[in-house]
Amino acid sequence: MKTVSILGATGSVGTSTLDIVERHPDLYRVVALTAAANVEALARAALRTRASLAVISDESRYAELRSLLSGSGCRAASGPEGLREAAADEAEWVMAAIVGCAGLEPVMAAVSAGRTVALANKEALVTAGALMTDAAAQSGAIILPVDSEHNAIFQCLGSRNCDNVRRLVLTASGGPFRTWTASEMANATPEQAVAHPNWTMGAKISVDSATMMNKGLELIEAHHLFGLPSAQIDILVHPQSVVHSMVEYVDGSVLAQMGSPDMRIPIAHTLAYPKRVPSGAERLDLTRTSNLAFETPDQERFPALRLAREALEAEGSAPIVLNAANEVAVAAFLGRKIRFGEIVAMAETALAASSSAAPTSIADVIAIDGEVRRNAQSHLAGAAA
Repeated sequence: MKTVSILGATGSVGTSTLDIVERHPDLYRVVALTAAANVEALARAALRTRASLAVISDESRYAELRSLLSGSGCRAASGPEGLREAAADEAEWVMAAIVGCAGLEPVMAAVSAGRTVALANKEALVTAGALMTDAAAQSGAIILPVDSEHNAIFQCLGSRNCDNVRRLVLTASGGPFRTWTASEMANATPEQAVAHPNWTMGAKISVDSATMMNKGLELIEAHHLFGLPSAQIDILVHPQSVVHSMVEYVDGSVLAQMGSPDMRIPIAHTLAYPKRVPSGAERLDLTRTSNLAFETPDQERFPALRLAREALEAEGSAPIVLNAANEVAVAAFLGRKIRFGEIVAMAETALAASSSAAPTSIADVIAIDGEVRRNAQSHLAGAAA
């Protein structure tokens, strides 16, 4: 049996991972689960899977978790130390699905411990890509991409050798506002922004899809995963979300990975790799797919794509700044403190004010991230005054 830890077990990716694991009780054994604050869902999942450890990030909920698990044999823990233990202690395979930069330290703990890490937290590579890939090289850890686009590229490559690759093509659905004008998008509501046409995702990543910042962050992630420069990574809008990404080789061959828009497919690929197991996802029926369309993204309406490429090419701390400012802005938008059109503007303002050198440690990343967040919060407070 493969032992499994799921960081972020109550979110969209975490629950999809649990669904696959529980479909194959003869293949996988859950040893640890974590959640941010949803203590009830965490306890239910821990009891159902007979996990050895359950960790709640919110330390104020620890007593409640311990009470819910009393007598079960599952140990409760909380806070950063508990997250690091869940990531690095026992599991062979770790699902890294904690949203945002909050997942950086536990992901690094798993990588440093030499685990196989299924990476659904794109922010970890965006903010600490070189540090993480260097740590994996030293520890022998294997990083398997879970984002459907990067997982598709990984499958099309067949290996991590990009010597014969002309370019990588990340596909994007275009989000809920693909056909909206800039003026229409400027005043879009949180409810409209999270209503993704194809995928079921959490609120933060749904808003990132609406601004197309998610694709910008995936551009940076692809650079670190596959080692190709910005100039060899393109983005195409593909509204049907059937072709998840493509690899074009120097001989003109283009390989594409296709499938239903269901995160259980890339999750199952990483869980069983290099083998395969049924995921429970609906099979792709091409006879019901009337059209596969591709469009060049409009960077005037979606300037997040330009910002992300600029951050990648600027190197230094620019990707950390972009990610931190975006996380603050998205939270402010979801809290109805700013308009949709101000999300990317906040990130651009933060990038323009940034001049930090590249981080040399995770402590550096966390320090830069914290400073950007404080500045962004001050900006919000000043605008509200």
